[in-house]
Amino acid sequence: MELAVATATVAVASTTRPHRARSFVSSRLAVPRDSCSFVPSALSSASRGPQRRRLPVTSAAVELREASSQGGDSVRVTETLQPGSSVKFSVEVPPSICQQCYETTLQEYAKRFKIPGFRPGKVVPENILINYVGPKHVQDATIEAILRHTLPQALSSVEDRALEDSVRILTKFEDMANSFSLDNVFRYDVVVDVAPEVRWLSEDKYKNLKVVVEIDEIVDAEKAAEKELKRRHKALGLLRIVADRGLQVGDLVVLDIFAESITSDGSKGEKIPSAESKGFHLDTEENNNLVPGFLGSLIGIRPGETRSFPLQFPETFEQESLQGVRAQFTVVCKELFYRELPELDDSLAGKLLPGCTTLDQVQERILQRCKEVEKTAIEQATDNAILDQLGKLVEVDVPRALFQEQGQQLYGAKLLQLQAERKLDKDQLASLSSQQSVQDYLESERENINRIIKQMLAVGEIFKAENLQYSTEQLVKEVESSIEEFKRYNQDYDEGNIKQQVQDVLEAAKVLEWLKENCIVEYIRQ
Repeated sequence: MELAVATATVAVASTTRPHRARSFVSSRLAVPRDSCSFVPSALSSASRGPQRRRLPVTSAAVELREASSQGGDSVRVTETLQPGSSVKFSVEVPPSICQQCYETTLQEYAKRFKIPGFRPGKVVPENILINYVGPKHVQDATIEAILRHTLPQALSSVEDRALEDSVRILTKFEDMANSFSLDNVFRYDVVVDVAPEVRWLSEDKYKNLKVVVEIDEIVDAEKAAEKELKRRHKALGLLRIVADRGLQVGDLVVLDIFAESITSDGSKGEKIPSAESKGFHLDTEENNNLVPGFLGSLIGIRPGETRSFPLQFPETFEQESLQGVRAQFTVVCKELFYRELPELDDSLAGKLLPGCTTLDQVQERILQRCKEVEKTAIEQATDNAILDQLGKLVEVDVPRALFQEQGQQLYGAKLLQLQAERKLDKDQLASLSSQQSVQDYLESERENINRIIKQMLAVGEIFKAENLQYSTEQLVKEVESSIEEFKRYNQDYDEGNIKQQVQDVLEAAKVLEWLKENCIVEYIRQ
């Protein structure tokens, strides 16, 4: 029986369910020459999991395949499996097909250009046409025609498994041009990512799953309600200056904080700007985000007094650059206040919570709200625990194209959220949408992206295996809602991509619902 553990907290802003959002930077076909943009890419259809569809085959390619079949000459393809769920194809094109592509290219040029001295429709001698267009242009166009005509045939064995935007020609165009001859075999290598195989590490796969969810104290509705009532009561108090004593818990103090790192030999190092602040207001009853020992080092400090003390940032500190850093803090107490609170009784009910007339009514409504928050947090923590465990139950060789797609969508969703929260202006959004910013994000979040992909693929497998379904009405409603969201923030969108993303989310919701009904979920309060 598999075991997963997760902790529920109110701060959970979103689940790790596989969500697809609009990418700000599109995944493009990697070709060693810009003019090769004609190369067919494996675009997606509404298949589950990784996006894929049949590779496009042009009518010219079909004719060539038939002609080569009848004439006895055919394209020779050697397949080699590669890491990252990709397949490499070494392609050899016989001279007869190269010649056909060459002749087709000349015919196209003859139709396109008006050669001086030749009426439209009149046959232009080959040497005159080549000299007019340019031998280099003719050769390059012939190579492009060969690639365009032979790629679908070369990749036909993976046409139902190829991933969107994953076809990459490995041979440089310059090398193709340098070695090109109508009398010789034309060779090139191409690689394509395919839908990865999902391998379950347990014979039971996802059956008999057991999930343990640890409920943090902050999620406890009654304790949270108690803290919220206290916070509202404090907000009604008056601040009085402390003149005859030092700082104690319950006070509010204004501080100037300075910090320097401590080197290995105990001497002072560089300043730590991110740990410094002037005019910092500290409520001594709300000190969860302080470095351990900081408040204790200040107890008893008086206005005008300066204290200096060493502390170490914990390894789990939110700011990564400060994790484990030893620092020498110098703190100046500027002002010190205590709160004069009004008596907590029915007379304060309307001020504590508008619409209430008694203290009991205030407490009841606050508790009800906290219970709703508790329920949502527990549901999110349960979903996270299940998805986390699913990712551990499967082994997947994640393809490059799928990693790029999922990572870009996550990054796009992050930017959209920041924009919705008005934390980005137009220039900042443009800067963060650059290719370099996206790549930096992909590298920094590689482990997390791969984890989400494994969860997404496991969800897709369960959805199909258990024949789960969602209603068309749900799909239409969610797609319309998502489109409205993009329109609200003047963002471009692709309705087809949005539909696929919504389908993924609905699938995940159905799978989570099924798993919660068919696995053991144990809740433990810390």
